[in-house]
Amino acid sequence: MINFAEAQYLLLLFLIPAFFLLQALVLAMRRRRIRKFGDESLVTRLMPSWSKSKVWVRLSLFSIGFFFFVIGLSRPQIGAKLKEHETKGAEIMIVLDVSNSMLAEDYSPNRLERAKLAISRLVDKLRDDRIGLILFAGNSFVQLPITTDYVSAKMFLNSISTESVPVQGTAIGDAINTAMRSFSAQSEKSRAIVVITDGENHEDDPVAAAKQAAELGTRVFAIGVGSPEGKPIPMDGELLKDKDGEIVVTRLDEKVLQEVAQAGNGVYVRAGNSEFGLNPIIDDIRKMDDEKYSSIVFEEFDEQFMYFLGIALFFFVIEMLVGDRKARRHLFNK
Repeated sequence: MINFAEAQYLLLLFLIPAFFLLQALVLAMRRRRIRKFGDESLVTRLMPSWSKSKVWVRLSLFSIGFFFFVIGLSRPQIGAKLKEHETKGAEIMIVLDVSNSMLAEDYSPNRLERAKLAISRLVDKLRDDRIGLILFAGNSFVQLPITTDYVSAKMFLNSISTESVPVQGTAIGDAINTAMRSFSAQSEKSRAIVVITDGENHEDDPVAAAKQAAELGTRVFAIGVGSPEGKPIPMDGELLKDKDGEIVVTRLDEKVLQEVAQAGNGVYVRAGNSEFGLNPIIDDIRKMDDEKYSSIVFEEFDEQFMYFLGIALFFFVIEMLVGDRKARRHLFNK
């Protein structure tokens, strides 16, 4: 398999036909000038050293050299193979609350955007660990399957909003169960779930879900986002109100999150403005035994450009040595 790392340079090959058209135009103009002096065959005999055939030979050699030069410039590569690659690390499933309460402005600009920023910075620090992303509100779904593709992870983060999950609510237990089902079959002892939420659970029993996860060897950590005194929720330029017309105030429920972390054999951290809480949790995860993961990857390509540039140089040198004059039949005239 041949791959061109700089394939855009291949467009230069379209210049080769232009070389021959330009040369034909130059020769036609030359004949026109000769006719101004007199009979073309007579004037040509007065220039016995000039060779029309060598002009085309030189152009052909130059074009061949130019062809190989362009191929070399395009950096041809060969040797791509599927290869099994083994790494060591942990599997980390981020469980992110995207309910409307995450729009509260305890942080700048709001809880959700601050959480997304913290996750993005976490991804920048990962090396061989695998990461996945679960979004939840009234129900949950896998936004990003467990992967080492950190670029895709950051791309998925940018598209997250409170509209990502149409059913409102805060079903933390369902989200933990979804995360448990989303780990790879290769991981057994190095799994971690990091729940990021304000803790206002209204749907299920998150403590029971965390306890079940811990029994299966997965640690459940929790990051509390918000403030105990609470904040209103901005919605469409106004503050969210309940059915009675009262402004809804969302408060951080630390008690639930502490119980979740305790049941899940993890730790609870309250997010701050400067330190969101992911770093100390990741430091704790690093102490877990690394798991070995196997994946199929492409081997690196072998560069071949230098061979084509060498061939191009050979034809350029030959083209210069040929010249455009006829070879003399005698070295000395008597």
